[in-house]
Amino acid sequence: MSEIKCKIIGTVPSKSNCYRIITLNGHRSLAKTQALKKYEESFFWQIGPARDKMIDVPFEFHVDVFYPSKRSDIDNSFKVILDCLQKAKVIKNDNNCSLICARKFIDKENPRVEFTIKTA
Repeated sequence: MSEIKCKIIGTVPSKSNCYRIITLNGHRSLAKTQALKKYEESFFWQIGPARDKMIDVPFEFHVDVFYPSKRSDIDNSFKVILDCLQKAKVIKNDNNCSLICARKFIDKENPRVEFTIKTA
């Protein structure tokens, strides 16, 4: 079994609050908020050596999310994290995720995400 362990500093934005409706050429569309764009960019630079691994086999995703307060929902966070992993080409597609183990913690001083990706 191989593992990738990472820590990403910063507060994960909630996926449910990361899009706004815009109108382009008379058609409605969804656009990312600045908060999501900023987090994605920070995630990309912090992911370091895991970038471009392109994991394309079933994997387990174990994640600890440290929020600055207890307001946030954990399920919205790992959706954002999986999307960021796909964008940084750590994983080829999040549909290869066969198990998610997620825990929520409060750390006002140091919000972050710590995760491990395990493959057989």
